[in-house]
Parts: sequence; C-alpha cells; structure tokens
Amino acid sequence: MVSQTTAPAPADAPPPVSPPALLPPVHAPGELAALAARHGLTVSGARPALPAYVRQLWGRRHFITAFATAKLTAQYSQAKLGQIWQIMTPLLNATVYYFIFGVLMRTKQGVSDFVPFLVTGVFIWTFTSNSITAGTRAISGNIGLVRALHFPRASLPIALALQQLQQLLFSLGALVLIMLAFGQFPHPSWLLAVPALALQAVFNTGVSMVFARLAARTPDIAQLMPFILRTWMYASGVMWSLDASLAGDRVPYLAKLALEINPAAVYIDLMRFALIDSFHSAQLPPHVWAVATGWALVCGVGGFLYFWQAEESYGRG
Repeated sequence: MVSQTTAPAPADAPPPVSPPALLPPVHAPGELAALAARHGLTVSGARPALPAYVRQLWGRRHFITAFATAKLTAQYSQAKLGQIWQIMTPLLNATVYYFIFGVLMRTKQGVSDFVPFLVTGVFIWTFTSNSITAGTRAISGNIGLVRALHFPRASLPIALALQQLQQLLFSLGALVLIMLAFGQFPHPSWLLAVPALALQAVFNTGVSMVFARLAARTPDIAQLMPFILRTWMYASGVMWSLDASLAGDRVPYLAKLALEINPAAVYIDLMRFALIDSFHSAQLPPHVWAVATGWALVCGVGGFLYFWQAEESYGRG
C-alpha cells in the first residue's frame, strides 16, 4: 500500500486568510437617536419639560408630605426628650443671646418688650437657617434614593423645607406662651403672621433649592454654610433693633438700604409687627409687604427654575 503525504508549504508562502469577522454596523449619533426613538427608548433621567415637571411634582405631593413628616419624627428619635427639642433648641439659643447681647452688650436698651422681640427673632431666623441648611443636604444626603428611584428631584428640597415649616408651627405654641407671659395678648394683627410665614416659606424653599443644586455639585458648600448663615444672622437684627441701629447718618445710605431690604430681616420684622404691640409700623422698612412678596417670588420661582435646569445631573457624580 502506498501512503499519501501532504507536501509542506514553501517557506515563503503567504499565511492562510481567515474569513472576515462580522462587525456591527456603524451608525451616526443622529441615526442612533432616531433608532432609539423608533423603539420607544428615552434617556434615563432626562429632564422633562417644565409643565410636565410641575405635574410630576403635584402627583407626588403625598410623598413629599409623608417624607417631611417622617424626617421630622425621626429627627429627635434617639433623644430622651424627643420632639421637645424642637422647642428647647430655639429657646436655649434665645436664652444665650439674651445674656450675651441683651445683658452684656446692652442691646435691650431702647427696645420695648425685649424678650418677645428677641424670641420672635430667634424663632423666625431659625426657620430660615434650618431650611437652607437642610437644602444643602437634600441631594447628597439622599443620594441612595436619588440613584435608585426615578422621581422629580425637587421633591427632596421641597420636602425638607416643609419639614422645617412643620417644626416652626409646632414651636409656635411655645412662642405664644412667651408672648402671653410678657403681656402680649391675642390681637387682630396676629392674623398678619399667616401671610408673613407663607411668604417666608416660599422664600426659604427657593433658596434651599439653589443651595441643593450647588451642594450636589460642590459638597464643600455645606462646610461653608455655618459661617455664611452666622454672618447673615448678625446682619438681620435678630438680637437688636435694626431701626434703632440705622437711625441717623452713621451708616452709609447703600449699606442702610441693603440691611433694610435684607429678606431675613424683613420677615422677622413682619412677625414682630404682627405679634408685639410695641413694635409699630414706623419701625418697618418702606413698602415692606411689597419687598417681602418680591423676595418670595424671585427666590421661589427663580430657585425652582435653577434647580430644574440641572435635573438630569443629580446623582450622576
């Protein structure tokens, strides 16, 4: 039997050619977008149009309320005194401010009903301060929720601002008792506290949304907030009367105007005018209700639009 063998290939023969691999077709970006749209695919977390966004927020109003209430309940859950700290915290601050500023620095001189004056300022300032502080943590403090679920992100700063409003309303009982103890009895002017607080709540929510967006991108802002808020507090007449301090020509006109239209000072003065008999309209800045409404509209609407414009970027860092 004769065996057949295959002759070896010459040394200079070219290597065998393998069959061509099947490569996916190359599409232009526009073609990919059209392909995704044809099959009903959309960008994950894309920013909806403003009307649709507002409708989504309204559809989640029950979530916003429940989230705010749950945060308020859990805030002091580990403390033995529990929710009493909602009242004790501003009262303790007011006590410290009374001895430091009212007694040692004598800012109570020339201010009628200084204790109601001071306590009202502390309670109303705390509302603004806590709302903005909570807003800086609205996204970063709930990053797991932001990344896990699809919902309008504005729900978070709005819910946290609502939590602070609930806490203020809970604390107003103590404020009323202090007013009664120092001879400030219910008067029709107390009804003015309702629109004043409503305007302040809108202002606080708008500012908290601005800082929620800023802090989501630059977390270091949260570390600066205590210094910013402390400086703002000293310029807002919480512990002294801006009207008495700005009397005369000692303060330049522009500085005086800036202090008078300072939104925190405006809302504090409105509450003092509503609750304290000795705080007269002459101590209010000119056109105070127009200024208060303007701050609420500019910051409320502007803060909401500013936050909405970055909707698709939250949680992607």
